[in-house]
Amino acid sequence: MNKIVSKISIGACAVAIVLAGCSKILEETPRSIFTPDYFKTTNGVMGGLTSLYAHLRTIYGNGYFLNNGETGTDEATWGQSGSSGSSFQAHDFSFPGVRPTPTLNDAGAAWFQTFPYINTANGVIENATAAGVSAALIAEARFFRAFDYFLLVQTFGGVPLDLGAGELKFNTSTVRTSKRNTVPEVYTKAIFPDLDSAVRNLPTAARVTGALTQTTARLFLAKAYLTYAWWLENPNNIPTYPATSRTDPNGHNAQWYYQAAYDVATAAIAAPGAYGLQPTFYDVNVGSNDRNSEILLYADHTQNSELYNGGSLTYSNGSNTDNFSGWFLTWNYTAISSATTPAWTPTVNSVQREAAQALGRPWVRMAPPIGVFTNTFADKTNDSRYDGTFTTTYRGNWAKAGITNATLYNANALPVSNGGAILTFLDADPAQAIDYSNAVYKSSVGAGVLPGRADFVIAPSGINRIVYPGLWKLGPYRTDNGTGLGQPNAGSTRPYNIAKFSELYLIAAEAAVKGAVTTSGKSARELINVLRARAGKWRWSNNGNAAKVEDHSADMTAATPATITIDYILAERSREFYGEGYRWYDLVRTQKWQEIGGTFTIGGPNYSDHTPVTFTRTIDSKYYLRPIPQGQFDAMEMSASEKASYQNPGYE
Repeated sequence: MNKIVSKISIGACAVAIVLAGCSKILEETPRSIFTPDYFKTTNGVMGGLTSLYAHLRTIYGNGYFLNNGETGTDEATWGQSGSSGSSFQAHDFSFPGVRPTPTLNDAGAAWFQTFPYINTANGVIENATAAGVSAALIAEARFFRAFDYFLLVQTFGGVPLDLGAGELKFNTSTVRTSKRNTVPEVYTKAIFPDLDSAVRNLPTAARVTGALTQTTARLFLAKAYLTYAWWLENPNNIPTYPATSRTDPNGHNAQWYYQAAYDVATAAIAAPGAYGLQPTFYDVNVGSNDRNSEILLYADHTQNSELYNGGSLTYSNGSNTDNFSGWFLTWNYTAISSATTPAWTPTVNSVQREAAQALGRPWVRMAPPIGVFTNTFADKTNDSRYDGTFTTTYRGNWAKAGITNATLYNANALPVSNGGAILTFLDADPAQAIDYSNAVYKSSVGAGVLPGRADFVIAPSGINRIVYPGLWKLGPYRTDNGTGLGQPNAGSTRPYNIAKFSELYLIAAEAAVKGAVTTSGKSARELINVLRARAGKWRWSNNGNAAKVEDHSADMTAATPATITIDYILAERSREFYGEGYRWYDLVRTQKWQEIGGTFTIGGPNYSDHTPVTFTRTIDSKYYLRPIPQGQFDAMEMSASEKASYQNPGYE
């Protein structure tokens, strides 16, 4: 019998799934245990379902889980505060012999924060019919069970379907042994049947704001089909674990699943329900437009209640349910200083820590390599996604901190006012060399000067592990700051976006490149051009802090290659979803991790390090699975050999 480590019965503290001003929310009274009898009541079913929504916060928005999905790829390396043998260096694969281990492993949230909720879903599915609830509500539980198993199988390979009471059965006993199922078993026994059921039974319109719909289920079914097709094809002979043949128990080949992925994704595009693309890329991620119609699934937070927020509204050190992932790719911009006199003495911090989307709390644990700015986001004129992803201009806000000077002096001893540019990351290296020497006007963060400019500047080639453009899209947004700096030390009270309608276009395009037969108007190039056309439409410039109504959609679509490749789709995925925690999964799915993430260039960990250095990662194929975390083994009562065989190869 396959058994997981311990008693799977959970207490849940629910999150409010709510759009501000909307009366329809998910609410729950915290409960210490769920039992079969409880799940046979309407209150029990609703409590279980609400806990399933709430558990998303324990994974998504967790900065360490973001590290698991970003560091070591072309999107991120370790930052200055993530050095010295940290999990950030381990996940980066650029230090010889430093790799993730069962104890140095930021994939742990995907293990420990799924199985209890899988069991909750088991309890709802197994007992809810007795409560007389609708098939649509049971479908929500089936979605979440599939969602968690899909995350697990991508991260660790085959995982247990039996938590102590039989496969996909609700368990209330304490057991200390476990056995892993194979990858095909997890997909064909759990993920596909559950998502198929969810597609059939979920409504087209959400029962409450943020709840599941048929469109959401279709996205994850299409993505699961796509991922499994790659797994069956296995073009680079990546090993799997537990060891099993790459054959499908249902008798289908990889091409069948590529076609199924395309068909399901395009069906969702054709019948989107209440969902659709936002008019501009900026609209997708700006905090004032959170929970918009492009977001299919999110882990919710709120500034109105610490209970429903899942964390303090004033201060956090990164607790499990806090939304603190945005801190990790935020550098310490609060070190920026300007002077009160042209003689550059004394100095004050001209950019204060603020609970604003362009700023937020800096932790400097991760850093974007230079290639992000020179390759991925090379087009900064037509493509709005660079401007809608990063903070590239840091503006003075000292008045909000009570500093009364109307004017400060900055680069070239030129005056700047509140709201003016203090430090700018340039779009490209200028023809004239930047003076980084700080011989006269001393930048506190190693930035340089150009003649006639009052702002300090850093070129793309000068980006290093301690100073780099911030991740604007994950920055905080609050409406309770008043005229001050607000609460920048709290976790973000914004929802963390997990799935977007835009991904359906990229899933279908990827399946088409892999051989799926396409329908009229939905070739890989046509699907991608829908997103590229949207990316060419501007309504606001973050860099300029001003309205910018321009339409470069024709330029964007004309620049799309005639032949779409997997590499091009991966580049588009990075432009759409940069820094959201999915890059490692994309590169592992397509078996492109070593090819695309194997080298990167960045400056050093000191402010003065503006000389690019190229690093090489050596990524053995055994690392395409993360290690089972040590806590699992510590709690299991199994022999040493049984535990060794339970662990993924390379981590024993």
